[in-house]
Amino acid sequence: MILVSILSLLLGGSLFFWRSQSISTQSFQRLGDKGNSKAIAILGDTFSGYSTFRSDRLRQALKEVQIEAYYKDEFNQARRARLLNEGQADFLVTTLDQFLKQKPQGKIVGLINYTIGGDAVVLNTKQYPNLRSLQALNQLVQQRRSQNQLGIIFAGDSPSEYLGLLLDAKFEAFRLLDFQTIKVVDAADAWKQLQSNSNLAAAILWEPFVTQARQQGYTVVLSSRDTPGAIVDVIVASDRLLQSQPEKISAFLEAYYRLIDTSISDRLLLQNQIARDSNLSPSDARSVLQGIDFFTSVEAKNWMSDGTLEKRINSTAAVLTLTGRIEQVPPVPQNLFTYQFLNRAASQTQKLISSIRIDNPKLADSLMEGVANDSNFEFETTSNLGNLRVQGEIEFQFGSTTLTRKGKQTLDRLAKQIAEFNLQTVAIRVIGHTSRKGLADLNQKLSQQRAQEVVNYLKQRGLQHKMFAVGKGFSQLRGDLSPYDNRNQRTEIQLLRLKS
Repeated sequence: MILVSILSLLLGGSLFFWRSQSISTQSFQRLGDKGNSKAIAILGDTFSGYSTFRSDRLRQALKEVQIEAYYKDEFNQARRARLLNEGQADFLVTTLDQFLKQKPQGKIVGLINYTIGGDAVVLNTKQYPNLRSLQALNQLVQQRRSQNQLGIIFAGDSPSEYLGLLLDAKFEAFRLLDFQTIKVVDAADAWKQLQSNSNLAAAILWEPFVTQARQQGYTVVLSSRDTPGAIVDVIVASDRLLQSQPEKISAFLEAYYRLIDTSISDRLLLQNQIARDSNLSPSDARSVLQGIDFFTSVEAKNWMSDGTLEKRINSTAAVLTLTGRIEQVPPVPQNLFTYQFLNRAASQTQKLISSIRIDNPKLADSLMEGVANDSNFEFETTSNLGNLRVQGEIEFQFGSTTLTRKGKQTLDRLAKQIAEFNLQTVAIRVIGHTSRKGLADLNQKLSQQRAQEVVNYLKQRGLQHKMFAVGKGFSQLRGDLSPYDNRNQRTEIQLLRLKS
């Protein structure tokens, strides 16, 4: 993806920062009623990442091809989809999880960005000093069960909520049902309440509040940087437009991506634009920009044609299914998107790349292949993020280190799950346990060897994360079981934060 430094001032991606003041948009109505067959209506919200869609630059670019663009904020995601279905809008911009949840009558025709740290889970360490991991959070929740239920706060129908669902689906020590869930309009409200409400154990925030929380001593336990690609923003065109005026979609995408692909400017310029636009300090605006990666037209087309988007749809839908937000994973995800309308935009980018390569091959490569944002997040030390929720049983043959067929199937699923975590920020610790049956030395050796066998198998599945095997023997028996119960024989998969 393109470096933010080569994007235009009005470029956007889901920065997950709501402006304190609602933006001024043109009067929104069904444009077809005006008899203007070239007009388009776009629905979104005030995320800074969508600023290009409501910018004068895009409107001007579209006017050059006789298209009049209108943009309106619609914060209610269900209503946003309904307006598209009713023909009150031609395009909507939203996140992939909301597209799958709301099921608008349209297809994904373009990609905007994915986040790389713009959203994070923040623990209320100021109120609870020992609260520094998901396991500690789980322990605190259990301790407070007889008292008032602890709360978690986040912006509803937002990437922050999806990150909460992701945690619920993947981590043993995190269940949203264990908390009093408080949904607010934006992260500013969540951050404000976290600082003043002692009953809140955690908040899910976006930048710049994540950085502010870290600076003030709160614990950032997991962010979208740890799961790159989990939160993706998409462009959706209505079925009506796809069937009746497909040329308008191509023209719209060509104009949008031209602003992105050809804007080679100073990173500081965009930072200052975001600062002015959102009433932020320069440092906060920089934090916002560090949380995103933007798609060029070439990479958007690659994602949509090489199976990457299909995998992301399946993964996102699996999380939504496990957490009860949708009934099932879409049986044919390829039917949810099309990249045919990106051809013109990608062709223009290819021409741009060819002209740039003569003088600046490195920049040309970044446009072609995509370059990660140069985020520089600081982490304290290697810390325990928590145990992954294992779907199935990691099973071994009796008294052996040989995995059973069932055990291998479980690890196959687990490998796909681990692959979604950033190998630069997350390491894996595999912990083997036994029951109290037999000699301590033999149990210790068996648990270590089984843990190492799991590490070896996961590496054979192509994982490149740092992995460690630890054998505990019967030193950490389950408190709810007899020491001799075979269910003490288990394997834990623990995520660790790597120091950067």
